[in-house]
Amino acid sequence: MVAAHTSHASSSGEWIACLDKRPLERSSEDVDIIFTRLKEVKAFEKFHPNLLQQICLCGYYENLEKGITLFRQGDIGTNWYAVLTGSLDVKVSDTSNHQDAVTICTLGIGTAFGESILDNTPRHATIVTREFSELLRIEQKDFKALWEKYRQYMSGLLTPPYGVMETSSNNDRMPDKDSMSSSALCQVSKNCNKVPSEKILRAGKILRNTILSRAPHMIRDRKYHLKTYRQCCVGTELVDWMMQQSPCVHSRTQAVGMWQVLLEEGVLNHVDQEHHFQDKYLFYRFLDDEREDAPLPTEEEKKECDEELQDTMLLLSQIGPDAHMRMILRKPAVQRFNCAVNSFGTAHCRQWGMELRTSLFLMPGQRTVDDLEIIYEELLHIKALSHLSTTVKRELAGVLIFESHPKAGTVLFNQGEEGTSWYIILKGSVNVVIYGKGVVCTLHEGDDFGKLALVNDAPRAASIVLREDNCHFLRVDKEDFNRILRDVEANTVRLKEHDQDVLVLEKIPAGNRVSNQGNSQPQHKYIVMSGTPEKILEHFLETMRPEATLNEGTDSVLSDFIMMHCVFMPNSQLCPALMAHYHAQPSQGTEQEKMDYALNNKRRVIRLVLQWAALYGDLLQEDEAAMAFLEEFYVSVSDDTRMIAALKEQLPELEKIVKQVSEEPKAPQKKHKVLLQLFNTSDDRSQKRQPIRGSDEVLFKVYCIDQTYTTIRVPVSSSVKEVISAVADKLGSGEGLIIVKMSSGGEKVVLKPHDVSVFTTLSVNGRLFACPRDQFDSLAPLPEQEGPSTGTVGTFELMSSKDLAHQMTIYDWELFNCVHELELIYHTFGRHNFKKTTANLDLFLRRFNEIQFWVVTEICLCSQLSKRVQLLKKYIKIAAHCKEYKNLNSFFAIIMGLSNVAVSRLSLTWEKLPSKFKKIYAEFESLMDPSRNHRAYRLTVAKLDPPIIPFMPLLIKDMTFTHEGNKTFTDNLVNFEKMRMIANTVRTVKFCRSQSFNPDAALTNKNHQDVRSYVRQLNVIDNQRTLSHMSHRLEPRRA
Repeated sequence: MVAAHTSHASSSGEWIACLDKRPLERSSEDVDIIFTRLKEVKAFEKFHPNLLQQICLCGYYENLEKGITLFRQGDIGTNWYAVLTGSLDVKVSDTSNHQDAVTICTLGIGTAFGESILDNTPRHATIVTREFSELLRIEQKDFKALWEKYRQYMSGLLTPPYGVMETSSNNDRMPDKDSMSSSALCQVSKNCNKVPSEKILRAGKILRNTILSRAPHMIRDRKYHLKTYRQCCVGTELVDWMMQQSPCVHSRTQAVGMWQVLLEEGVLNHVDQEHHFQDKYLFYRFLDDEREDAPLPTEEEKKECDEELQDTMLLLSQIGPDAHMRMILRKPAVQRFNCAVNSFGTAHCRQWGMELRTSLFLMPGQRTVDDLEIIYEELLHIKALSHLSTTVKRELAGVLIFESHPKAGTVLFNQGEEGTSWYIILKGSVNVVIYGKGVVCTLHEGDDFGKLALVNDAPRAASIVLREDNCHFLRVDKEDFNRILRDVEANTVRLKEHDQDVLVLEKIPAGNRVSNQGNSQPQHKYIVMSGTPEKILEHFLETMRPEATLNEGTDSVLSDFIMMHCVFMPNSQLCPALMAHYHAQPSQGTEQEKMDYALNNKRRVIRLVLQWAALYGDLLQEDEAAMAFLEEFYVSVSDDTRMIAALKEQLPELEKIVKQVSEEPKAPQKKHKVLLQLFNTSDDRSQKRQPIRGSDEVLFKVYCIDQTYTTIRVPVSSSVKEVISAVADKLGSGEGLIIVKMSSGGEKVVLKPHDVSVFTTLSVNGRLFACPRDQFDSLAPLPEQEGPSTGTVGTFELMSSKDLAHQMTIYDWELFNCVHELELIYHTFGRHNFKKTTANLDLFLRRFNEIQFWVVTEICLCSQLSKRVQLLKKYIKIAAHCKEYKNLNSFFAIIMGLSNVAVSRLSLTWEKLPSKFKKIYAEFESLMDPSRNHRAYRLTVAKLDPPIIPFMPLLIKDMTFTHEGNKTFTDNLVNFEKMRMIANTVRTVKFCRSQSFNPDAALTNKNHQDVRSYVRQLNVIDNQRTLSHMSHRLEPRRA
């Protein structure tokens, strides 16, 4: 992963340039670069490496804007496609008129389509881009050649020949929901797989033997209610034991999931075969102990198990979250989930109509509070649900049903049937089949289907057939679906003006209150879902508690408004509105009532202004309208305190903020800084790093086509148009000039006139060029952009790993601490929309890329095998210390550097790495596991206390996911639910910095100026092609 600066970052990647070459012109380095990108794409994750290598040789890159028709129903196909980014609608028409086409599903990232080119049948659907999309395209002749050569690999991965799935036997038909037998439903509480997989069987044996070796008392005969249960363990003891064995187990919930993996496959069993694994005083028995004469492990077996234990724990930690989620979803769903009921309290279980045998322990009849929260957290990261409100997601958490089918070819439902359920794919893929047309597309993990028939109360438009074995789904049944929609609407209040909605509120629980009689009474409150900016502001002012002060902690919803208002109500609109509210007078009521209203109203506005000014801080100095408002507002409040004594308690805080903001620019040292070199830190040894402001000026080199340069002095926040003007002044002529970003690999991007953050969004070795548009093709990178030709291993190996990690953390904290929370919002919604710089955030993201390439550069510049092995060990040690210092940004950068294809392919080097370091690296890699939306990372962070330096690219990804999945305006109203979700992510940054970072005194007191200078001035190669070429020279590809 490279920290991206734009939403379409992949479109500027070097892999695209490689795909744009003719296949015969692609070098082995080109193929490596393409391979690195494609192996991350879901459509190719199951492809054999040899097949994927061939695809890298013959595939082409294609990008399409929103609304482009890729091909129409009835066309003869010429290409096969895979979706790299974006999404496309699949439309089918029963007539020859394309305008009658109905959208039957949407193809998301990782979807492949177009296999009809194998037999020249017409296209069965029209494909239209739903948004900007990037595709991999393979021409018909190449695709047929791949099919002929790799049929054994492709036959199970591509959509089957048309019509095959339509005629599946009745045995493969999914049983109706109402006809599911009690035995089928009871089966969820027993083993899910009768025959354990070899991996899990081995994992169970290792855990059992290790327990018998280290804690033999845990497996013994136990008595309960006069009955003896032989050779069994207790659930709580197993969880305790597992948490003590490995640092990769972060919580008891995680340990439960890991034991559940064994229970699902029958390697561990509840003594009465009835319970999911629980962290309770319940008895479980290993499969080996089911026999009367179960052997004890030999000394040799104990030694083997000790050696394999950590690998086993790592395996279970990776697949445990999925098992835990399945366990929760298999519990009977609640009839109705409402987070208001007793603050996530008792909910009635859904009645399945089953007779449970009295001899069995009863299953819990409902999902617990923790269960519901785990499901809700999972739903936050499913793209198909991203547009739904928080309330709807929480309701869904109570009614979603887990459904799995073991056999490919199973028909979930047939075209023409009544729609009874909506499905979301958790694992696997399905084919969408239409009678007479065959398979029109394939849906993958994260896609959904079946909702259209529920919404329109219409028959199913297509049949859905399992494309592979062992598919898992989330299912919402029609009655629950409709009830949730009804309940949400019933709890929605719409305020109208001139027959138009101006504010939409939703009733949600606000906790419990104990009445005078001692009864707990649920309380409710109304939250803003959408509205006009003016009405949202008015609502918050009316519902705010005027007596609260800035230091007492404030309503998070009000904080959301203050943080996000720049998106829909900039300061130029907010400030006049606040002033108008401050001076507002009621038109009705007694004189006393009018006075009380005016006082409370003024106190509320003052409180909001204090919060607003506290958040913006120094940024207000760059906003003339905001500064003028603050001064005018302070004068108005000062005048009012002469008549209204109650306002005096808020005046000192307001006066302090106004003075702080207005006087700072007047101090000589606080005037616009001139940054001689934006990234050079060698001149700030004794000074604390200060945030870069948009008004700070930068001296920057802009290169010409002949590779000479001119130095300009402009504000950091300058737009491209202003940069062109400054360059033109220096050159004496600016007619037809364009500004171009040039990467070290020769990638050129023409910047738009209104782009900002021009200087800070360059790649690590990127440069700015100015040239006439007709000379664009002649631009070439500078020799200095290539990076170093020799490594620094001689210097680097003499430095302590701990010292390096410590100095890296000090520097990273300085960069992170300079990032203003609003920069995350500007970055997400587009800097140009605010005309604001995100310089501090850009530099922090750039640092991630710099460290990543530093790792790859040093290893690829090291020609000696033994030295390379030492470098691997060194970087793994540095990563361990970064993790210890809670510097997760550098930790992940180092691990991703080690997983770069130029390093990971050095098999001779990795073979020499001691097994101890291989295990540590494998554990670190598991934290990078992207499954379940990087759950392994999130579990790790959840256990940490601030200060933390977070993995910033993932935070950016979370915000982008929310932004792109939800409209900013709905029906001309601000979608405040979206604002709340993004603000919640931004608050993560605030939490991470809620405690100041105090460097290790023992290390700080040492003289580490050489280490300090080294980590702040890393010299790297950021051209993946060059790094791959160097890697191949170190260790040529094996025959």
